[in-house]
Amino acid sequence: MNFTPYLTGAVSQQHPYEAIYMDPVYDMSDLNEDGVLDNPGDVLYHVPTRTGQKNNTNIAVGFSATWSKPLDKTLQDQCKQAAQANINLLTQQNANKRLDFEIARLKNCGELMKSGIRFAPGTEYAKICADVQVVGVNFMVPHKHNIEGTEKKEVKIDLNKKDDTPTGDASSLGTHSIGTLEE
Repeated sequence: MNFTPYLTGAVSQQHPYEAIYMDPVYDMSDLNEDGVLDNPGDVLYHVPTRTGQKNNTNIAVGFSATWSKPLDKTLQDQCKQAAQANINLLTQQNANKRLDFEIARLKNCGELMKSGIRFAPGTEYAKICADVQVVGVNFMVPHKHNIEGTEKKEVKIDLNKKDDTPTGDASSLGTHSIGTLEE
């Protein structure tokens, strides 16, 4: 359904506006009846004559409504399918471009890190390569080393033992003071 309100207007004018004009009445008298006017060209009086000139103004207000129902929805369905296919294509193209950008960023950042070139930490552009890891440069693969020729020794510590051996804290130092003690 299509609903369209409208307002139209039109004005037609002519300037200068003259509703009447004064039409001259000439002296047509032939008093001696010889067929020749006695006073040719003399104006006896003027008669007001309408010009027929008018201004027109028109204003129209209303609305227009149209209702239509397709008899065959095949074309509509095809149009919707084509639109969805186009949206899917654009989405995939955007994803491909994003992937190309990320791979190029990864490659360039990695090559620069291998060369020892990087942005200073904490700067605005350091964020560009912050998530890139280059094995042996800024990332170490978790691994284990077997060291040959080492022995396992068992160390026993008696926590209840009280003697003068250093304990690693200030308890073995005793109490000391500076100056005279009152007894």
